[in-house]
Amino acid sequence: MYMKKLDQLYSEWKGLQPIKPEYQKKIDDKFKLEFNYNSNHIEGNTLTYGQTKLLLLFGETTGNAALRDYEEMKAHNVGLEMIKQYAKDKERGLNEGFIRELNKTILVQNYWKDAQTPSGEHTRIEIKVGEYKTRPNSVITSTGEIFEYASVEETPSLMSDLVCWYNEEEKKGELLPIELAALLHYKYIRIHPFEDGNGRIARLLVNYILYKYDYPMIIIKSEDKENYLRVLHICDVNVGSYPSDSANAKLEDIEPFVDYLKNQMIDSLEISIKAAKGEDIEEKDDWKKRIKLKLQEAPVRTDELVEKINIEQVIPTFEKIDECLKEFEYIFEKNYILLRRGAYFSEIKQYAELEKIKNIISFELQKIYSTSNNKFILSLSSLLEINNYLIGIEIGGSDYIISKKYNETISEEDVNQLISFVGKHFEDFVTENIIIKE
Repeated sequence: MYMKKLDQLYSEWKGLQPIKPEYQKKIDDKFKLEFNYNSNHIEGNTLTYGQTKLLLLFGETTGNAALRDYEEMKAHNVGLEMIKQYAKDKERGLNEGFIRELNKTILVQNYWKDAQTPSGEHTRIEIKVGEYKTRPNSVITSTGEIFEYASVEETPSLMSDLVCWYNEEEKKGELLPIELAALLHYKYIRIHPFEDGNGRIARLLVNYILYKYDYPMIIIKSEDKENYLRVLHICDVNVGSYPSDSANAKLEDIEPFVDYLKNQMIDSLEISIKAAKGEDIEEKDDWKKRIKLKLQEAPVRTDELVEKINIEQVIPTFEKIDECLKEFEYIFEKNYILLRRGAYFSEIKQYAELEKIKNIISFELQKIYSTSNNKFILSLSSLLEINNYLIGIEIGGSDYIISKKYNETISEEDVNQLISFVGKHFEDFVTENIIIKE
């Protein structure tokens, strides 16, 4: 059913080549929009069953990973450009180094993530980009069964075998590009070689093959996620539950997934043909998608962001600065923290109480070190504007201000600069007010 229509559309598509540059740009812009928008809404780690619960890699990212969504949104497009460039060399085969580099690119940098052990205990794990997994990443299915991906020990050899298989199969030329892409996607996802980003890599590899053979790229729509997972589940039942079974998977074993991708290719060819003829391919909600993408690339203030910035950037920065002064607290008669919200100051006895300010867009924290006749006041102010947030330190009329976009974090260098600023004034105060001069 799909094959006849696919052949007809592909012949029409080839007959329209070469496409006018302005029409090609329209196609490229459309697919770039769809790829980035939908990739942001499909979780890379849940590619086997709908309603699955990750057993060992489950939970929201915390700490430095909180603003990763914005970094990864931009990185999606970098990954897309990488596979386009790689596909231009028709003679070059696939290799593990390229797949590792793709993972490193789309995940941006190492980060920490909450997780659960097999016994259900909470823990923290570091996701190392571009490196094969060092922990099992099995899932529990909707029926309560444990579905195993490849083990840590098997992964390197299975990935080596996968790349060899692909390069040999491509040389044979017996499979259509869409069939080869479906098999590579399926075999790859059953290995699940990385601790994060596997789904995005699988879809990038599909489009790498299509670009190499001059097909338009295909998009797995986020609203079709459940169907996408359902089809992969049917293939799992056909192939078998052991990781090694997938290495021997044949085209007929994953026919439902092949048909699924062929259907996506039909949609892509129809859009591309319309564009190649100069027809309008704008969908009614494309403007909304573009706005959302722009907001993810350069986010503006939201209630969620206010909480994240205060908890993960502002408060930890204040704590790091204060920690550097703690060893000298004994030389003061008294020290305490004040919080000003609006026009009022209140004393805070424990840092835990700083939770009260997590949703406030403007506040001031003061740490006061008191002697019998003078006070050293360390004042940290936070202001969350529409497009960026400010952290400022003020001491005795001098200030040091750091401004960051919402997709930027306070770096170690930023903190060190703040500490140096505080340290200089603190030293001057101690010298003038505490140290006995001869």
